[in-house]
Amino acid sequence: MTFRPFELDPFDLLWRDLFDTQSHFSAITQKVTHPVDIYETKDGIRFEIAAVGLDQDDIDIIVEGDELRITYERPIIENQETPIYKGIKRSSFNLTWKISTKFDLTQLTASLDRGLLILNIPTAEGKAVRQIQISIPKAIPTKTK
Repeated sequence: MTFRPFELDPFDLLWRDLFDTQSHFSAITQKVTHPVDIYETKDGIRFEIAAVGLDQDDIDIIVEGDELRITYERPIIENQETPIYKGIKRSSFNLTWKISTKFDLTQLTASLDRGLLILNIPTAEGKAVRQIQISIPKAIPTKTK
């Protein structure tokens, strides 16, 4: 057995993961395999998810606590023609995000327009960004005897 002191160090594993494209520490943009755009708007957050050729009944949107999960299971079609070129992504997807309490998942709205599934989640009431003013306390009265 070869003694490898650096492999016992968790920081060495993290350092190697920085150069590994399949790392557990990669940026989120490398983890999402389905085309998704996410925008923070003045009213909340908006997700735009590619849903080429899908109907509203094909997609499941599930909110559980602070998690948002969007799934589509592509049916298996037998005797399908072999394409000469295949450029349209028609695959199953299972996307899950943990949504900040800053946004109100109970008010989520969804629409399907021109191949895009659009989800809007408004900012939770009372959770919008606000600036707090610092006040100066009044002098504390002292007791006199």
